Amino acid sequence: MTKRALVLAGGGLAGIAWETGILRGIADEAPETAEALLNSDVLVGTSAGSTVAAQLISGLGLDALFERQLATATTERNPDVGIEEITELFLAAVTQPGSKEEKLQRIGGVALSTKTVPEIVRRQVIEHRLPEHEWPEQVLRISAIDTATGELVTLDRDSGVNLVDAVAASCAVPGVWPPVTIGGRRFMDGGVGSTVNLELAADCDVVVALLPQGRTSPSPFGTGAVEEVDNFPGSVFAVFADDESLTAFGPNPLDPACRAPSAEAGREQGRRVAAEVAAFLDR
Repeated sequence: MTKRALVLAGGGLAGIAWETGILRGIADEAPETAEALLNSDVLVGTSAGSTVAAQLISGLGLDALFERQLATATTERNPDVGIEEITELFLAAVTQPGSKEEKLQRIGGVALSTKTVPEIVRRQVIEHRLPEHEWPEQVLRISAIDTATGELVTLDRDSGVNLVDAVAASCAVPGVWPPVTIGGRRFMDGGVGSTVNLELAADCDVVVALLPQGRTSPSPFGTGAVEEVDNFPGSVFAVFADDESLTAFGPNPLDPACRAPSAEAGREQGRRVAAEVAAFLDR
């Protein structure tokens, strides 16, 4: 039997809003296709995508989740840290010699040493994001990086980790939010090494991946998401953000103000790609 996965990549608050909008737009044009995506055998979430995946299993429908992205009132905090500062952090770590894990360890060191809000404050934000705080019966896999080893870790229902902590760990952008303490280990953003982490869906035959970035977006490690998509052994339909969506994200995808325009742009793009996604799943 064919095993399907919906893979949701990282991309800040803009990414959460855009991915929600994409799914809402697909539902506008092809409700059965949207339902099939939500009922995939496996959900994989990295960073922003971990939030979206955890929201999708909450029982709230796409209408309600989309409206949450349009609301002006929010518990999200503006970190007042821009993409340029984060990029400098990454470049300082990856331009030094060493393996990918060693470079991730250096990024982890910076994440541990940077003063941010307390972990409990950040956890409260994640609690408010998630309508449901328990793992679902549906297979949900969330990525995180161990700051000490640079290892990619899969957090799921069987890992003994609370769902809120798993999402908080996957969303812990180094230099912006505090690494998350779980069982004596400290974890940071699962998107540091890869925004999409398709290897978490390695046991799946068919994958639809939503990536809130351009196809040519730079990556600190190789050619990034495009190479991952092209090298995946199964069949992948990847939806990258188009020019209109990238414009909607604005200069800082971590700024809560980007949510509404990103959601609206995602919905419009979702409508445009709905037929292609439907055809891909019906093959």
